[in-house]
This record gives sequence, C-alpha cells and structure tokens, in this order.
Amino acid sequence: MLKNLSTTGIGSLPHIDAKEGCRLVFESVDIPFWPQLPARDFRELMVPQFSEGLPGLRIDAVKKRVWVERDEAAIADFYDAIEKDRDFPISNSYAAGLYEFLKEITDRRFASLKGQITGPITFTLGLTDIERRPIYFDDEMRELSLHLLKRKARFQIRLLKLYADEVIIFIDEPVLSALGTAAYLGINDEDVKRLLQELSDEIRNSGAIPGIHCCSRTNWSLVISSGIVIMNFDAYDYADSIKPYVREIDAFLDRGGYLAWGVVPTTEAIANEDLESIEKVLERGFSTLIEAGIQREKLLLHCLLTPSCGAGSRTVEEAEKIFSILNKLAGGIG
Repeated sequence: MLKNLSTTGIGSLPHIDAKEGCRLVFESVDIPFWPQLPARDFRELMVPQFSEGLPGLRIDAVKKRVWVERDEAAIADFYDAIEKDRDFPISNSYAAGLYEFLKEITDRRFASLKGQITGPITFTLGLTDIERRPIYFDDEMRELSLHLLKRKARFQIRLLKLYADEVIIFIDEPVLSALGTAAYLGINDEDVKRLLQELSDEIRNSGAIPGIHCCSRTNWSLVISSGIVIMNFDAYDYADSIKPYVREIDAFLDRGGYLAWGVVPTTEAIANEDLESIEKVLERGFSTLIEAGIQREKLLLHCLLTPSCGAGSRTVEEAEKIFSILNKLAGGIG
C-alpha cells in the first residue's frame, strides 16, 4: 500500500544536464522518478523515447523526426525476438535521465520508485508511416508497438526493483483527451480499453503498480476499467471532469485505487501561483467529490500529489518552483 499524500512527478523536466534533473527529483518528491529530458535530445520526447527496436523505424536527426517504413525482414526478426521473450532495453542515448538516475540510487533502498511508458494509443497515433499515416491504423504495426511497449515497461521494472520495495509505472496517454474528435475518427473504446488493459496487465504481472496519466478531459470510466491502480489527472484545470464518474471513482478507491491529483500547473499559470493558492485549488477539487458523496477520509487515504503534467516545456526556474510547491503541499492538508 502506498503512503497517502506522497508526491511524485509525471516524467519530463526541462534540464539538459541529467545530473541536475535528478537532483531536482531527489530533493523534491517522496517517490523519485527518472527524468525524461527532451531538451537534451529529441529522442527523449515521449514517442521517440520508446520507439527504439520497433521494426522499420527510421530516424532523421537533422529534422528531429522518427517514422516507420515497412520492412518485412525486420518484422520477422521482431517476431522471433518476441517468441524468445527477449528484452527490448531503453538505451542511454534515448534516456540519459534513466541512467543517471540509476547511478544516483546505487547502494540505496527506497520504499517506492517510479518509471513511465508512453501509452499504446498515444504512441501509435503519434508515430507515422512514410505517408504520415498513424501506425495505429496498421493492425500489425499497432500490435507490434504494444509488444514493444510491454517490454520497455518490463525492462524498467527489472532495473528499478533492484532498489525499491514497490515500483510504479505510469502509462502516459495524453491523446485520450482528443479521442472522439474529428482528428481521431475510427478509434473505438473497446480497442482503446484492450490496449491499455494489456499494458497494465504486463506491468502488474512484472511485479509493479500500473498507473495512468491523462491530460485534460477524457472518458474516466474507460480509464478506470483498464486495470490501473493509480489514476493521475490534471486537477488544476480539469478537476470538474471527474465529477460525472463519481460512482466509478468511489468503487475504484474501495478496490484500493489511488487518485493522483495533478494540482500544480505546468503551464504559464505557474507564474501566478504559490503554495497557498494551490492548497485552495486542491481543496476545491476535494469538495467536488465530497459533495458528490465520497468521504473526505477516503480521498485523503487514497491521495497522491503530482504536477498537472510533465514540466519539460517550462524553464528550469519554473520547474524548480513547480516542485518546490509540490514538496510543501502535503503538509497543509488535513
């Protein structure tokens, strides 16, 4: 069971120096997470970061672009690797923050550590073929991507479990908020749920706790039903988005689930916020669910605290402020 009111981060930080990014993590949160550093290298953006090893992957370092070209020989080799249950590591050039993080935690032991993986919906809608068509719509490439992501998650879990009693892996799915719009027609809820469920099951079966991070509004009923244990949402701008799902959320908490309140903004709004104002935002969010019938004690017992999203798009100074507020937040909740 996770300690209630624990703090952690979503993933991305604006640092170029991996050591400095890790310093901020260890100084600021209860559950350390390895930092993704997209300002250091475009391969640390959320889709490229976990694309290494996908058959037919192409990279243009000058244009900072990745895409897929169909390669039957590479696909055959990939199936062979899956059949033999081989690992698909995340290399240092794609995740400098991960390897610096591992250096920092050597010879240490933690109650909990956190990693993250791009979700299969965001990954396959964000990665395109040579004609710039999302590979989600290629049935085979969609399934191969799911296999790849499962093994990238498992790779992290094996590393982090050496240093922690519990490992958490967030499935990052920002694109879920856009499903149902004209840009993403042809995507049905059953396929989304299956893909999320399979990745969530892999995380659980590998001995870790599956969570999910979604931006903005989404179908929270679908998210909760995908087997996750931690539901992370933007509680700064979209706390009201979970109110229609109060019955599902109440049952989710009764099953041992956690709401991870992303209450410290990672937008330009951070310039006008401080600890006191964020405490008020969080209390308003609590009130939304309490008024709908969930007991405050239950919310507190099953509450984690995070920024609203990754901080990779902010300045280093803004990131320092975000995590300074987060670090002090739990002390004012009662």
